[in-house]
Amino acid sequence: METTVALVTTDISNFIGVLTLNNPAKHNSLSRQLLDELCAGLQSMRAHQVRVVILRAPAGSKVFSSGHDVRELPTNGRDPLTYGDPLRHAVRKIEQFPAPVIALIEGSVWGGACELVMSCDILIAGDDTTFAITPAKLGVPYNISGVQNFLSTGGMHLCKEMLFTAQPLPVERLVNQGIVSYALPKNQLESKAQRLAEDIAKNSPLVISLLKEELRLLSSAHNLSPETFERVQSMRREVYDSGDYREGILSFIEKRVPQFRGN
Repeated sequence: METTVALVTTDISNFIGVLTLNNPAKHNSLSRQLLDELCAGLQSMRAHQVRVVILRAPAGSKVFSSGHDVRELPTNGRDPLTYGDPLRHAVRKIEQFPAPVIALIEGSVWGGACELVMSCDILIAGDDTTFAITPAKLGVPYNISGVQNFLSTGGMHLCKEMLFTAQPLPVERLVNQGIVSYALPKNQLESKAQRLAEDIAKNSPLVISLLKEELRLLSSAHNLSPETFERVQSMRREVYDSGDYREGILSFIEKRVPQFRGN
């Protein structure tokens, strides 16, 4: 009988929950199934009233997550990143979770996985970790809420460099920007995450929940006119209706360098 292996494992002890991405064969790519299991794990931890969550990959991982599972992106002209996209859903679940979420990051972080970890409340990373935001390399029109999340976390100039170059940046750059709280040798990551989690868990969960929601609301207090939103959406539709979008996905599947033509 075939055994189904969980793509996200959960563990709860002393009000501390641990969610572990568990699909190393596919570099923990953010497939619909993995993200659904991540959301289910968060829901279970909410039910168990955990006071802090640690999100991580298995110890020793070379890749924390390779980002969107490109094979699941549509090729038929449908918007690839809508409000109902699994990654959007997971990011909202983390942001709206009533307890802090600590990202314990080993290995490289690619594409949409950058947004996933940046939606967490505290980031701790290995001192050799790199981050790359790659939609421009794939020809994928990232949506405005995702870009806003990057901007509110990383600041304008760092976001422009990461989005425009699609190249990996060392963790030190993100520490200097205040995005990553600690960059440590790998053998110190777990103990640091555990100490932070224990410090948080000792505090009033009601106050922590209130503070997290207040900070979320204050950080998202940006006005965007309907006209501006529609203009950006129109630009995005042009991209995902383009030959470059199809070329980006096809080149990824065929494992070759994309030949973008700008149309």
